[in-house]
Amino acid sequence: MSPPEAENTQISSEKRNRDKLRFLNKALIGDSVTVTEVEETKTFLGLLPIFASTIMMSCCLAQLMTFSVQQGNIMDRSLNNFNIPTQSLSVFPLFIMLASIPLYEYFIRMFRLNNNTNHPGVLKMFQPLQRIGLGLALASGSMAAAAIVEVRRREAANNAVILSVFWLGWQYLLLGISDTLTLGGMLEFFYSEAPDSMRSMSTALSWCSTSMGYFTSSVLVTVCNSVSRHFGKEWLGGRDLNRTRLDLFYTLLCILNLVNLLNYIFWASRY
Repeated sequence: MSPPEAENTQISSEKRNRDKLRFLNKALIGDSVTVTEVEETKTFLGLLPIFASTIMMSCCLAQLMTFSVQQGNIMDRSLNNFNIPTQSLSVFPLFIMLASIPLYEYFIRMFRLNNNTNHPGVLKMFQPLQRIGLGLALASGSMAAAAIVEVRRREAANNAVILSVFWLGWQYLLLGISDTLTLGGMLEFFYSEAPDSMRSMSTALSWCSTSMGYFTSSVLVTVCNSVSRHFGKEWLGGRDLNRTRLDLFYTLLCILNLVNLLNYIFWASRY
């Protein structure tokens, strides 16, 4: 972002702050708090809804380290005469993230060169809020793909057929791209919007989102098992995935991510 663009962004951000969270102006009564501190607090609080909207995406990432590993353990992992360690499958989203960085830089440079002619609308898609939204949409799509693959895997297992572990590549692919868009967009958005004195704390919110997403995943598993137990059988009870309903859990995550995407669109449009 060029210096004039950064200055204009800071001015517009301060202008928005004057129109929201007006109740914080009461802190100016007396001499203990300055106007700058109040405005910075307003800006930081304005970032929190965007931050909270990314937690569900991180919850989906937790599945790559847990249930996806369990799925891979009972799938065909052979590649010629080599058995692929299931835990190493997490290298795929990391590889996708690394490969997407030069591709992203190439495309954004190409569209910026044509910003005043042919591609102003496309360039807007590369803005942080738009990238976060696209990443959240892909997270929901990845859980839908994971649910479909799990249904296919369990049906094949009931017919004594073992699917290849590479069927899991769809959820790894979509979540890898989703993580790249969301995490990169969050870091850029928080750094550009946060006050100078709060930039370190604001950019740390992206990593807090990851940790809270993993915690949320554990809570959801516990809640799902508790609720489904009252209806006859736990979705995720036991160690044999062929006797569980992991597909329903993935479907639930897909629905929750769709609701979360609508929530994000609401807050992003108001920002």
